[in-house]
Amino acid sequence: MSGGEAEAALAGGVGGPSPEDWANGEAALAAGLVREARALAQTAAALRQAAATALPGEPPGDVRQVRAALHAAGEAALRATLALEAAAALAQPGTDAAARAQRIAEAARRAGAPPAAVAPLLRAAALAFRSDDAAARIAAALAAQELAARLAGEAGAGPA
Repeated sequence: MSGGEAEAALAGGVGGPSPEDWANGEAALAAGLVREARALAQTAAALRQAAATALPGEPPGDVRQVRAALHAAGEAALRATLALEAAAALAQPGTDAAARAQRIAEAARRAGAPPAAVAPLLRAAALAFRSDDAAARIAAALAAQELAARLAGEAGAGPA
């Protein structure tokens, strides 16, 4: 294949993720976000349980430690909720990245969190990809990167 033919083939989309790869990558990214949400929810529950449990015959514990544990539990629950919202946004067929980012940003604002707080969850889900499909892995990483960038741009935006 000549250089011009190769450039024409690449311009036509050959060499990148196909629409099916994008769909698979986004589905796997959404599944990773659900797994992350489950881990965060379990952490929140364990922290709440630890804060509420006193050993028999022992005082309830240092109020500052209990407050810190309850605060951490609330933060973990909030991040779990945002991860589920991001997973739901990814599950919307035919939705572009801008609309998905807008939905996630609005959910973050409703919860009192900056939209950029979802970016680490997206990146973690992309890194925890559970498939040997390299093209879908690339698509998931690109989708996570684009959403994270859009959410970082939303950080300074006010309420809609």
